[in-house]
Amino acid sequence: MIEECLAVEVRVSGDDCPLAEATAATGTRVRAEPPQLRDDGNVLLRFGAPRTDDLGAALDADDRIRYLHRSRTDERDTFRCLSKHPCVVHELVSAGLLVEDVTYRAGDATVSGAVVGHEVLRGVMTTAGETVGVRLARTYPLREEESPVAERLGLTPPQAEALRAAADAGYFAVPREASSEAVAAELGVSKSAFLERLRRAEATLYGELFGK
Repeated sequence: MIEECLAVEVRVSGDDCPLAEATAATGTRVRAEPPQLRDDGNVLLRFGAPRTDDLGAALDADDRIRYLHRSRTDERDTFRCLSKHPCVVHELVSAGLLVEDVTYRAGDATVSGAVVGHEVLRGVMTTAGETVGVRLARTYPLREEESPVAERLGLTPPQAEALRAAADAGYFAVPREASSEAVAAELGVSKSAFLERLRRAEATLYGELFGK
């Protein structure tokens, strides 16, 4: 039995999939769930982005995108669609990468996930070497006896989720790419609940950092 699981972050550039091209054309930052490849070769996509008409227009004009649906809040859009063009992520999945999150920005993608053992990691990177620009950004072991980083830092699951959602949405970017209302909507909570979780998480992290 293989006992080691490795967390992996892979950077992809030069992919010609619809989401990569749409973010390159519009400058929009998109966070996508792992794409689902159907038996007929089509891909089911679900992804979110700061509210803008440019991204929807770019995707709507792409002949590879079908059944595009958009739901929106005041600050954020959520899309669902079918794509006739599989992306590089599927090749990495076929090689053994367990994808958890994909973020597109300016045409490039950051793929976060895990692999079971170094042998599988070598297979993933061998596959990556045969595709467009793919490089291993970082990797580290995940062990059962170790608690998650958030837990070791004293963060509750809702606090860790709030931090992650804020970071993914660009809430901490300068200039800010998403409002507190948008992040709260993504989490499915009120603005006040999100801000409370964020403040408590920040207080915990600052306490760990400065020994308070």
